[in-house]
Amino acid sequence: MPSPEERLAGLGLTLPEVIKPLASYTPTVRSGDHVYVSGQVPLVDGAAAGTGKVGAEVTQERAAELAAICALNGIAALKAEVGELSAVRRVVKVVGFVASAPTFTAQPQVINGASDLIGEVFGSAGVHARSAVGVAALPLDVPVEVEMIAEVG
Repeated sequence: MPSPEERLAGLGLTLPEVIKPLASYTPTVRSGDHVYVSGQVPLVDGAAAGTGKVGAEVTQERAAELAAICALNGIAALKAEVGELSAVRRVVKVVGFVASAPTFTAQPQVINGASDLIGEVFGSAGVHARSAVGVAALPLDVPVEVEMIAEVG
């Protein structure tokens, strides 16, 4: 069975540098067998890959792509904490926040972008519980933010 790193390579993806915190927090916290990954926004090379509200300035499809970028950033933070992604026994929970226009209600489909990437990278260990929440605004006016909890060992 291929490792998560091999799956990333097979997808043509490389892990970015871990995003430096935008405020007073740390990218990850390890507590026992769990790693809590702080909310990740869709930054690429230090800049927001998109801004605006989903259902207004941002399409649902583009927001799902941005959610995948958030997940990739989260996976990078997770790897920085544990060393090798094969140490991840299971991605336990993913929470996605979608900056939404007032009438937009497809938050779960947006966060599928993150969930699908996590599943492709971790296989059956990437199947997780999840919440997808619509919010009024997110940091830097990005349309989506994703956090995760992983069990490691």
